[in-house]
Amino acid sequence: MQNVFNCYNEGIMPQLTVRNLPDELVRALRIQAARNGRSAEAEHRMILARALKTGEPDFWALADAARAATRPQRTNSANLVREMRDSR
Repeated sequence: MQNVFNCYNEGIMPQLTVRNLPDELVRALRIQAARNGRSAEAEHRMILARALKTGEPDFWALADAARAATRPQRTNSANLVREMRDSR
């Protein structure tokens, strides 16, 4: 275990190789990465981090829940600014 900690201290990150993945899974991961604007490698890291994270709420899940619970904005902000400016 000491070697793992030394690697982090020296700025060397360990690597993980996953073999024998079905082609459909690899394709789905690449598509998901593209949709999220990340490289496949970055997407894989994100998936692993989310799957293994414990105790902390996921920011994006909380943001999605807040967005779903909030009514869509129906007011034109330009009109509000115009009204405030005209009321001076």
